[in-house]
Amino acid sequence: MHLTKRFFTMNTLAVLFSIGLTILAVIIFVATYTKVLGREAGIEQFQRAFEVRAAISEIKKEALTLGFEGLLDKTYQQDLTDRVKVLNASAILIVGREVMFATQHFNKIDIEKSLMLSSESNRNEIELDGRTYLFNRADFKLSSGDSGILLLLAPIKVNTKVYWMLGIFTISFFTVVFLLMNAWISYKFSRSIIIPISRLKDAAVKIREGDLSGEISEDGEGEIRELGITLELMRIKLKESVYLQQKYDDNRKFLVSSISHDLKTPVTSIKGYIEGIIDGVAKTPEKMEEYLETARSKAILVNAMIDDLLLYSKLDLNQLPYHFEKSDLTSYFEDCVADHKYECEKANVAIALINELKEPVKVLIDGERLKRVVQNIIDNAMTYAGKANGKIDIILRETRTSAIIEIKDNGNGIPEDKLPFIFERFYQVDPSRKNGSGLGLAIAKQIIEGHDGKIWAKSAVGEGTGIMISLKKF
Repeated sequence: MHLTKRFFTMNTLAVLFSIGLTILAVIIFVATYTKVLGREAGIEQFQRAFEVRAAISEIKKEALTLGFEGLLDKTYQQDLTDRVKVLNASAILIVGREVMFATQHFNKIDIEKSLMLSSESNRNEIELDGRTYLFNRADFKLSSGDSGILLLLAPIKVNTKVYWMLGIFTISFFTVVFLLMNAWISYKFSRSIIIPISRLKDAAVKIREGDLSGEISEDGEGEIRELGITLELMRIKLKESVYLQQKYDDNRKFLVSSISHDLKTPVTSIKGYIEGIIDGVAKTPEKMEEYLETARSKAILVNAMIDDLLLYSKLDLNQLPYHFEKSDLTSYFEDCVADHKYECEKANVAIALINELKEPVKVLIDGERLKRVVQNIIDNAMTYAGKANGKIDIILRETRTSAIIEIKDNGNGIPEDKLPFIFERFYQVDPSRKNGSGLGLAIAKQIIEGHDGKIWAKSAVGEGTGIMISLKKF
């Protein structure tokens, strides 16, 4: 429930509860007052006034039924006299301004005053000669054209002290109960609104100061609770952003440190070979060509390492866009095998595609990015494939929801304790054979995860290594 509706509802209930409790208290007060002070306390006036009012109303109703002529009957007048005497009341029959019958003598002035005051519809009590009377009046239209009136008067005693006490008690009790109810509502709202808002303020101050460690509790109700949830989500997002920023900073520092170390060796070699040529160490054309070719190969390695570093940095920062297209898996890898066939034959390594798919399989891929993955894996496989009869197999399989690609070599394999680390940056299974950036499989992992796929390895020492890729089928 919204705070405004809840506040309005609680205040309405407070008023209704206060009224109900006040009515109950007045009933108890009247009963107790009567019991303690007795009937003379004046409480019986309420009962008498009610009984008299009901009785004279009944007489009026009966008179209207009989008609004015019936009221002039002597028998009825005697009966009417007896009835009003029991009530300590009086009955007066008037035609025009002349009194035709009266159970008690009233002077002409009082009668005129009674007729004048009783004509006011909003009155049911009149003052005559210092006394208070309950009255009722029945009007008749006579055949002669005159108006007939039955006036019923019943004196009552008014004990103003009781009324004053009852009024003061009622107002005081209602005021006290209403104030207590409002105090209770204020207390409840302070617990459910003011205190939670104060905690949210403290939490916001901590966030402003950079302290994101404190969890924001979901206190309060309605909009306050929603505000707390929103602030907690904001804190979590900020904390994640700070963590990612710190991670990116650490990655950049690590990359700069690692690549600086890895670039130093080939750059030093290039420098040494060029200095050898300049200093005349390579005197013959054959020796000079050898030095230049070695320097060129080292420069190519440096260029590849820089390209890998830039690519990995973009992938790590999610700055490299993907252009996905639905492609046929078999056709795509037939092209990959054709692209690498010459390079593999030059390295004396056989490459083959083994298709175990029962029917065509479509996958959603970025062709250029996935080619980089295949190239990095094949480059590693060519490096570690068997020297005598090197072999690389690309095997296509499928499950109910995924396409599985395995790129397998017949090299020496990877020890089991080193297998979990081969997708980490700059990791080399055999540091003595370092001839790349060490980012090839790390880049492959980033690109495959960008395809919502999975990549892993299986290997056995002496039997070779298989890199497994899983992509969703479409």
